[in-house]
Amino acid sequence: MKRIWILAGLAAALLGGCATSPTGRSQLMLVSDAQMNQMGLAAFSQLKQQGKFADAPRERAYAACVADALIRVLPAPYDRQEWDVQIVKDGSANAFALPGGRIGVNEGMFKVATDQDQLAAVLGHELSHVVARHSAERFSDRMAAQAGIAALTVYGASRGNDAGRTMALLGVGAEVGLLLPWSRAQESEADVLGQRYMAAAGFDPRKAVTLWQNMQKNAGSGGVPAFLSTHPAPGNRIRTLSEQAPKLMPVYERARAAGNAPRCSP
Repeated sequence: MKRIWILAGLAAALLGGCATSPTGRSQLMLVSDAQMNQMGLAAFSQLKQQGKFADAPRERAYAACVADALIRVLPAPYDRQEWDVQIVKDGSANAFALPGGRIGVNEGMFKVATDQDQLAAVLGHELSHVVARHSAERFSDRMAAQAGIAALTVYGASRGNDAGRTMALLGVGAEVGLLLPWSRAQESEADVLGQRYMAAAGFDPRKAVTLWQNMQKNAGSGGVPAFLSTHPAPGNRIRTLSEQAPKLMPVYERARAAGNAPRCSP
């Protein structure tokens, strides 16, 4: 009887937590935006306390200029949110945006994103993770996976199965079969949304292709297989962005004609 109540409770939670992303993809949401904002702000504050942010006013002003242009074209409430941009003391090519209105750009990113349009591709991608509520989705997926593993372990134990072995097998299945594929979907979705936002903000959407070509060169050869990666394979990513860029050129041209012509310089 206990296992029935556990499984029923899990099913009710999953059914009650359904949402839809900006591209129409179904999502599981078991945490609120307010909770995610709190976590995002706490994480950013911790980075600051640890001295991770660089004293780089020129780079920070440049990144903020690009971010501000993108933020103006985000859907509500993100376009009205107060955002803080910081430069992270890290030589790797990376950036992030957190729920709660926080953006970090690694020092190493400026060596790969060599102009404002390429940097807009980076920040548009990262802001899209926030708009699409990917952090909450990932957190919810993990909650559901852990709850499902626990419920099925109880069920397996009632059938005489070894609980430790069941947990180990289900743990691998949850990681490969649920969490990583969703994460790849989130990355692909952020690519699509980010390219749309950069075009609407007056940044050349073709430069998203250039950026990822630069990233691929920077990464060099090797890497994990696409199936076990949390990111789309570089070739697939570049191909998708290349196909979308011509379709977004009219959006970009209208934005420029309407006066959305960012002039951000490092």
